Amino acid sequence: MFRKKMKNLKYYFQKAQKEKWAIGQFNFSAYTQLKAIVEAGKNLKSPIILGTSEGESKFFGLEEAVILRNLLRNRLRNPIFLNLDHGKSFDYLKQAIDAGYDMVHFDGSKLPLEENIKISSEVVKYARWRGVLVEGELGIIGTDSSKVYSEKFEIKEENLTKSNEVKNYVEKTGVDLLAVSIGNFHGMESSGQEPRLRLDKLEEINETLRQSKTKNSFLVLHGGSGTNKEDVKKAIEIGILKININTELRLAYTDALRKALNDNIGEITPYKYLPEAKKSVQDIVESKITLFSSQNRV
Repeated sequence: MFRKKMKNLKYYFQKAQKEKWAIGQFNFSAYTQLKAIVEAGKNLKSPIILGTSEGESKFFGLEEAVILRNLLRNRLRNPIFLNLDHGKSFDYLKQAIDAGYDMVHFDGSKLPLEENIKISSEVVKYARWRGVLVEGELGIIGTDSSKVYSEKFEIKEENLTKSNEVKNYVEKTGVDLLAVSIGNFHGMESSGQEPRLRLDKLEEINETLRQSKTKNSFLVLHGGSGTNKEDVKKAIEIGILKININTELRLAYTDALRKALNDNIGEITPYKYLPEAKKSVQDIVESKITLFSSQNRV
């Protein structure tokens, strides 16, 4: 049977930009999580970006992640892409590109601007002819996605993305995507308070991008876990096209796994206590797909 060639990731970003929706990036470090994410995408006919941070990819394996991406994409016939999240060095991003990742994220946000530009440019140059997209970052997105914070996390004004640096950065580097700091942060607050986004800053950044020579740098929101839903919807309307989710998935997975183990003391067969952990992740991914309006876009 003849099968049409699957559209690439840039096609889906352009489609999302035109139709005002966003693609979710969902991080994983175990196969059960991976399976839950891709099945959610298939169920709702949504493109999916699988994310692995440096730590996650070193545990799981760069080549292993690529092989499973290929296997599941072919089996499910659904657009499944793979991103190296928060890469801190050119050498490691190069390894991910060579392994077959669809995109890589260089996080030079804590470097001086000119050094961030220099390394971002090197990554773009290496990735471009291989057909790999590159995400850069401006502004400091604080905290740690592996943690839940007991107190409200304060966003410092000086850490927000400066709109006057955006044009210089995207034009000099040629990055395909730009992660911004607009009140978002990694991790979650245990208080249940939803972090509010600085939509005014996002408007400024988006307008700056429109005026730049590089008009196709897509905007990315990191730290999407627990963020106010109405702010997420408004951010997508303004121009956010990719939203990263990690902490909510980690919490759901570990909480469900702990409960299953406590409820089944003495059980030593993993496939008997892992289904609830898988279901908890899949439920969250499906809820995010609906929030981002990426369902039925394939």
